[in-house]
Amino acid sequence: MFGAEYSRLSPGDPDSGDYIGGLYLPEDRMGMKITSGSVKLSKDEKNLIGISIGGGAPLCPCLYVVQVSENGAVASDGTLQCGDEITAVNGDSVKGKSKVEVAKMIKGVKGEVCIAYNKLHADPKQGKTLDIILKKVKHRMVENMSSATADALGLSRAILCNDSLVKKMEELERNEFVYKGLAEHTKQMLRAFFDVCRVYRAFGDVFAGIGVREPQPRASEAFTQFGEAHRTMEKLGIKFLKTVKPMMTDLGTYLNKAVPDTKLTIKKYADVKFEYLSYCLKVKEMDDEEYTYQALQEPLYRVETGNYEYRLILRCRQDARARFSKLRSDVLVKLELLDQKHVQDIVFQMNRLLTALSQYNQNCYNLMQETNVFPIELDLPQTTFQYSETSASSEFHDDDDDEEEDVEPLVIAEEALADPKQDDDLLEAFLADEKLPKQLVSLNLLED
Repeated sequence: MFGAEYSRLSPGDPDSGDYIGGLYLPEDRMGMKITSGSVKLSKDEKNLIGISIGGGAPLCPCLYVVQVSENGAVASDGTLQCGDEITAVNGDSVKGKSKVEVAKMIKGVKGEVCIAYNKLHADPKQGKTLDIILKKVKHRMVENMSSATADALGLSRAILCNDSLVKKMEELERNEFVYKGLAEHTKQMLRAFFDVCRVYRAFGDVFAGIGVREPQPRASEAFTQFGEAHRTMEKLGIKFLKTVKPMMTDLGTYLNKAVPDTKLTIKKYADVKFEYLSYCLKVKEMDDEEYTYQALQEPLYRVETGNYEYRLILRCRQDARARFSKLRSDVLVKLELLDQKHVQDIVFQMNRLLTALSQYNQNCYNLMQETNVFPIELDLPQTTFQYSETSASSEFHDDDDDEEEDVEPLVIAEEALADPKQDDDLLEAFLADEKLPKQLVSLNLLED
């Protein structure tokens, strides 16, 4: 039935080997290799070496390590692992003894104890059965359920409800959302600011061009100075953008590298956590199975043949626990660093932004204070605007008789304004002429 041969032996036969109730069962190692060795361990102040023992008489022919304490002598040495068989204590064989008797033998040795063992060379993939995979899926489902739903379905959430890293993950996602919104808003603001700088540049080019063409020296200097001031403001704005750019780079590093890396580590941690919990659940199920068969006083094949399947699961649980502890430590460190960056770096970056913005505003204010060119004095009849307009008229209407009619009133107006003692009727008649720019005359009157 079990693929092994049974041979009935007399209970008192000293050469009977491993037998239970007179029925000899060979060990079923499930294809795993065994190597022998010994190790010397120094006990702690509590006279312990940091292991728990399972198996032994009267049901199992093997005594094996069930669990290794994290801070014990066995864990520090690293030789013995879960699932390894204990064969002797200080040279005394433990064959046929119970786990309680072996525990007393180890405690009875003071100082240093020598443990002989059979090392179990197990492949963790061999223990990752379909049952373990289904248990991982169950744990994933339970973690996403509320406590009420899990209780209604009869599922225990166990330590999943108390895992502080789940709340840390939610907080990290909220911070990521805030930073993404901040980065997007900042990019839009900087684009708008860059557009304003281009407007400054265009504004300065226009006024500088006017200053170059202006025939009046004082007006030309004023327009040129005003245009150069706006060009300088554009340069100050570009300098401000270069100061702010590293802030965006740091923010991009936080969003595109630090946060995704931490989330990936948390995902790996969650996967290992589910696997570790699955092995824990499997061990508990196998323990319950043994207790049930003991209560019924029925033999259990895997126990009577060395309990290698159970020892394989113990080894897989130990490996999963080691990965679980390491990844949990890594996640806690990364989350702590992100929290520090979130609290400290955001204050530093805000100070940096406000300082750069304040410096930019102060530079622009000082620049405009130095460029105090108002009011700009202009003689509009002699300015480049009228000159350009007249030049254009001369170029395109050189042979037009209407040009003389347009220019003649201007000459009369200039003569009239140059000599205020002329007849007022002449001035009124000339103001009544629709072809004469009344605004120009009014400005000259105001100047006089």
